[in-house]
Amino acid sequence: MKTFVKTAVAAAALAATGTLASATELRLSHQWSNQDVRHKVAQIVADEVAAADVDLDIKIFGSKSLFKPREQYTPLSRGQLDMAVLPLSYAGGQQPAYNLTLMPGLVKNHDHAARLSESPFMEALEAKMAEDDVIVLVHGYLAGGFAGKDKCLTKPEDVDGLQMRAAGKAFEQMLAGAGASIASMASSEIYNAMQTGVLDAANTSSSSFVSYRIYEQVACYTPAGDIALWFMYQPLLMNKTTFEGLTEAQQNALLEASKKAEAFYLEEAKKQDAASVEVFSDAGVEIAKMSPEDFEAWRTLAKETSYKAFVEEVPDGQALLDMALAVE
Repeated sequence: MKTFVKTAVAAAALAATGTLASATELRLSHQWSNQDVRHKVAQIVADEVAAADVDLDIKIFGSKSLFKPREQYTPLSRGQLDMAVLPLSYAGGQQPAYNLTLMPGLVKNHDHAARLSESPFMEALEAKMAEDDVIVLVHGYLAGGFAGKDKCLTKPEDVDGLQMRAAGKAFEQMLAGAGASIASMASSEIYNAMQTGVLDAANTSSSSFVSYRIYEQVACYTPAGDIALWFMYQPLLMNKTTFEGLTEAQQNALLEASKKAEAFYLEEAKKQDAASVEVFSDAGVEIAKMSPEDFEAWRTLAKETSYKAFVEEVPDGQALLDMALAVE
């Protein structure tokens, strides 16, 4: 009898909303292993929603098992995918403004990153996401550094002549300006590219350096520390129409779960950098340090390359850049 009643209620909900299939089970995609902090963020949301008992299940497809890393945003915006954790700059081809979320030297530290997430700058980006039928559930930035297969990288002249992987268009432009050749790929492909000689060096997040075991392929690691040139916005996103098709209880459960996940994300992001240093050191990898002078040399180069190109290519690029730079 109880089963019949549940079935009847479900049928009524389907008739009323037409979204039962997507509302009952949401599919969440990401590219990382289940040990990665970004998977843990997704898992917190899934677990908290399940505990809320609102007839909503989130099924996580990690390790790029559902979509290729750079191909997640389009199906998300079309409603073919419900949720995704991804670097927003991966969708810079669809929305060039997103390239500003991986701009060298723009973010000073993790607390500054959190302030950016609550600023008019982020509101402007979220308005662009809404145009693509996408919303943000969990904000999050991760810091990162450089790793060299044969030598240490701390200043622009160190990358001259190297074949490098850079995450995002802005870093590619800056590194090319320093004389590096660029090989574009997802962070999940760095290990194999280094192993086969395709790459001499790479930059990515501290978390990815560890979760993809890059320490097995490099001689030197320049981590994010007090000075971090590399910060990348990597939120948990959701299809807007799918969210709006949920019941109020389901929406509230998702939002409450997302608050917990975001707090966890920020604290874990701060720990990732130090943890990565320990892992690389234990693996026998040399640890290099970027000096304030090195940082300023990179930022000067970025202003001449990445910042300049962004403003020239994006119609409202200067306004967006100014909003980001205005956040203390």
